[in-house]
Amino acid sequence: MEKFIPQRGAGVLCHISSLPNKYGIGSLGREAYDFVDTLAKYGAKYWQILPLQQTGYGDSPYQSVCCTSGNPYFIDLVDLRRQGLLDDEELKSAERKLKNDVDYGDLYENRYKLLRRAYARFNIKNEDFVAFVESGEAEDYALFMSLKSRYGGTFNTFPDAYKYNEHLAMYEFRGSVYREEYCFWLFLQYQFNRQWAALKAYANSKGIAIIGDMPLYVAYDSADVWAHPELFMLDEDLNPTAVAGVPPDYFSKDGQLWGNPLYNWDAVKAGGYDWWIKRIAHASRMYDIVRIDHFRGLDAYYSIPAGADSARQGEWLPGPGAELFAEAERRLGRLNIIAEDLGVIDEGVVMLRDECGFPSMKIMMFAFDGDEDNAYLPQNIDEHSVVYTGTHDNDTALGFMLKQSDAQFAALKKGLRAAISYEGAYTPVVDRADAVRALVLCALNAPSAVAVIPVQDILCLDNWSRMNTPATAEGNWRFRLTSAPSRNAMANFKNMVKRAGR
Repeated sequence: MEKFIPQRGAGVLCHISSLPNKYGIGSLGREAYDFVDTLAKYGAKYWQILPLQQTGYGDSPYQSVCCTSGNPYFIDLVDLRRQGLLDDEELKSAERKLKNDVDYGDLYENRYKLLRRAYARFNIKNEDFVAFVESGEAEDYALFMSLKSRYGGTFNTFPDAYKYNEHLAMYEFRGSVYREEYCFWLFLQYQFNRQWAALKAYANSKGIAIIGDMPLYVAYDSADVWAHPELFMLDEDLNPTAVAGVPPDYFSKDGQLWGNPLYNWDAVKAGGYDWWIKRIAHASRMYDIVRIDHFRGLDAYYSIPAGADSARQGEWLPGPGAELFAEAERRLGRLNIIAEDLGVIDEGVVMLRDECGFPSMKIMMFAFDGDEDNAYLPQNIDEHSVVYTGTHDNDTALGFMLKQSDAQFAALKKGLRAAISYEGAYTPVVDRADAVRALVLCALNAPSAVAVIPVQDILCLDNWSRMNTPATAEGNWRFRLTSAPSRNAMANFKNMVKRAGR
């Protein structure tokens, strides 16, 4: 397969939800365009985001109600006002005090009510909307959400005809009194898609490429599992027989029990990998580069019996391997994919990644343990990779530094100084804030084609701004900026980008 090496450059990791505005959560509106302008002004070529999907239980973008959906919370309300779908008073009602976290409970209680008011004024005979509906792109999503609006609970609690997605029952449901509900959910996806397409086009026009995340797994209670149960490890009652997770690792001594249903790879293969290839195609339209989360699960995946108390009880089983990507490349052309190859990695994962020609990921935060053979040290990294100070699953760089004991920090400073010397750059490393700047400099100066820095590390924020703590169910995905990144912090970033030749 053809090797993918992105253009050399620097990027910033910041999810849409983290952008500042007065409506409770970041959106595809003015603040997103302003962020693009900031990236372009200060030398970035990439903007990396988390999955754009509508979130489900726990508000995680990695637990979505549909893997090809867009999050209605991200719809720009000001644009709806511009279309005449909201009035000034209604827009005002959505304003919230700008805080550094997202209140998902408030959004759930109030945002959909406002979006329903906008839909009530929308002309469903609009030609663009009709074309979107006829494309069928959001049909499963709209039917699934309509059923959930009617019956609540998970799809497994729907009346049997709907639970099993019987064709005649769904045809009658779509044309019944629930047609308005069905069209409401289509309206949300139409608005999201048109706003996202405009934002992406603007970013591209400014020389900014979008790196977007594609989770490996989908949520159990999702349109994906409901519409295609044959592709997942389910029993005849549509209950999972095995679920996803990872064994004990750096993040958790008991491993991580994610609970997502596993793919029935024999059935996926028998279908010509169609569902997966359509998913890759969709992600490739949404983003310029697709980062596949938990890539190692495509070489071998960790299977945990449904009902297990922890992830300690699982076993590794073979995944689809290179055959999936060979077929996808045959149909779609070259795949601009980054392999998230972190965690428990063995020779099989490395061989799959290299056979597919995908760049790997390198994490500077993991580099300085005193081992000269550490794969994350700058001198051990090659061009065919994307380097980060940390990811959304890690401490912020400052949070990481503050956790180090004095002895650990002394050793870390020594490693950072050696790395900076190796890179031919210099910055004093005295305190923990200095160490954050040095870590950013190490990432930017690494040989990797792309260096991505979380916005928290550019701003030198501690762990109050951490996006996610793996193996925890609460308090995640909430971080928000209360203002645009400061000129001083971005000017320092630009200076380091220039020094790194990015």
